[in-house]
Amino acid sequence: MSLVSPNSLMNLSSSLSSLVLYSCGLQGKFPSSVRKFKHLQLLDLRFNNLTALGLWNCGLKGKLPGNIFLLPNLQVLDLTNNDDLTGSFPSSNVSNSLRLLSLSLTRISVYLENDFFTNLKSLEVLALQHSNITRSNLTLIGHLTELTRLDLLGNNLSGEIPSSFKNLRQLQTLYLGKNNFSGRIPDFLGNLTLLEYLDLSKNQLSGPIPSQISTRSLKLFDLRNNHLQGPIPSSIFKQENLEALVLASNSKLTGEISSSICKLKFLRVLDLSNNSFSGFIPQCLGNFSNSLSLLNLGMNNLRGTIFSPFSKGNNLVHLNLNGNELEGKIPSSIINCIMLQVLDLGDNKVEDTFPYVLETLPELYILVLKSNKLHGFVNGPTANNSFSKLRIFDISNNNLRGPLPKGYFNRFEAMMASDQNSFYMMDYSIKVTWKGVEIEFEKIQSTLRILDLSNNSFIGEIPREIGKLKALQQLNLSHNSLTGHIQSSLGMFTILESLDLSSNFFTGRIPVQLADLTFLGVLNLSHNRLEGPIPGGKQFNTFNADSFEGNLGLCGFPMPKECNSDEAPPLQPSDFHDGDDSKFFEEGFGWKAVAIGYGSGFVFGVTMGYVVFRTRKPAWFLKVVEDLWNLKARRTKKNARRNGARRN
Repeated sequence: MSLVSPNSLMNLSSSLSSLVLYSCGLQGKFPSSVRKFKHLQLLDLRFNNLTALGLWNCGLKGKLPGNIFLLPNLQVLDLTNNDDLTGSFPSSNVSNSLRLLSLSLTRISVYLENDFFTNLKSLEVLALQHSNITRSNLTLIGHLTELTRLDLLGNNLSGEIPSSFKNLRQLQTLYLGKNNFSGRIPDFLGNLTLLEYLDLSKNQLSGPIPSQISTRSLKLFDLRNNHLQGPIPSSIFKQENLEALVLASNSKLTGEISSSICKLKFLRVLDLSNNSFSGFIPQCLGNFSNSLSLLNLGMNNLRGTIFSPFSKGNNLVHLNLNGNELEGKIPSSIINCIMLQVLDLGDNKVEDTFPYVLETLPELYILVLKSNKLHGFVNGPTANNSFSKLRIFDISNNNLRGPLPKGYFNRFEAMMASDQNSFYMMDYSIKVTWKGVEIEFEKIQSTLRILDLSNNSFIGEIPREIGKLKALQQLNLSHNSLTGHIQSSLGMFTILESLDLSSNFFTGRIPVQLADLTFLGVLNLSHNRLEGPIPGGKQFNTFNADSFEGNLGLCGFPMPKECNSDEAPPLQPSDFHDGDDSKFFEEGFGWKAVAIGYGSGFVFGVTMGYVVFRTRKPAWFLKVVEDLWNLKARRTKKNARRNGARRN
């Protein structure tokens, strides 16, 4: 007999296509380094004494041989994340020594019936996340009394949660999210005293949150996207080891948020968004724990002031209080949130001058202050490196005035360049106006850049400095009192998708350079004092008259007024780069088209689709970070204040 060393395969060529270890007397765990053999077509391990076979994320294809389940001493079989792996389980008798079975993220047909459970009485881990469960009798799972982890996430399972699960007294992890389970959350879950991670999210569960769930071992409690109602039971606040409490998007959860929530000293994630909670935000939330990294109370009926003070040394990364009735000023102690990347205070009643204190937050990526009562000038900057990492800056629908803040345009370094080859998703959920429609992004693409200063009282010309922000995808300066000519440098915004300069006092001609913006899907220059020919060809041929109405001096297609011979519109070569946009967006997320009242352009939609980053048996917190913000785009709960129609 010879133990299988993790380094056993390191000296073999990566071009290896066949590996035959037939009757070699191997024992122990087969090394995961087999994954480096991208061209491997044959792997023969017959007549060995392997106890563990981990082939996760190996790119396996074809039908899994049924006799692999007959290895007599096999205790661990992990085939996670082999999307093209087919076959069936069980296809024959199964080794009764199996303790861990993971077929997550494969296409292997799984039959959860009597044969499945006959020889699996010793099974401790059953992971079938996003798998192909063909037939199921979930009641029988209650016979697997040694289970410590059960993962059935994302399988479209329906019916009530089986009462036989009460027999799983050793259970530490229960993932039933992304299914269609209905009925009430069973009280017996409170009797599973070893339970640490409970995910029932994205089902059709209804009724109140059971007060019986009071196990002190609980760390993750995820009930988001169900139909639960009533208050948060006080027993939740006794879960002294709780690290993630996620009750978002149940809509009928009501009552006040008790200050007892601040007893949860180890809390890292608190998401109560998109519900009907009312009353005041507990003031202790700003300093009860330095562990808290995500706090989302958005889209509720909360009133009063923003809680303060924020303690020094806190680790807050994401703060979302959007869509409430909060008043007063932005607390100066927010300067202590030096890890903050996302701040969304939009759609409240915050009455303050522009909060220059936010300039000092070195990691701030996203700042949304729209639809409040901010007033006065935006002079800035007042500090070095002000907003240098900012990618989304939305101060629309306020009472701000004076010239545009050109000083900030010189500091928005992240808006000046965007590496399109470095694409990833940021796990943040925010609500912004995108291409004229208010939506909630489930996740934010790393390349997204938005500058929205619309619906204020800014005056003067567009400063030349704005031409530095070449990475912008959306620029909205509409509904202000801006004057002068439209800067031709906007034609250098080569990835710009939405440009709205409507309802200002711009004069002169439309720069012909704008016709070169081949990604431009929305253009609104309406209700200004523009004159002369509309540039022809290229992208401008796709916009209708709505994009230019209210400019009596404009002529040429698509307006009804024809140009005189001496002012005929300059033609541009009609070399559409059709498909450039679709290729860009296929690299990571999907889009759904929605109706927009502007020009057509390249219609590739506006609503972010969620992207699931799949990992092998993720730890609980990685799992929360992975799934927490995959909320479906929801209808706005509140009508947006100040719809921006300050001028026709």
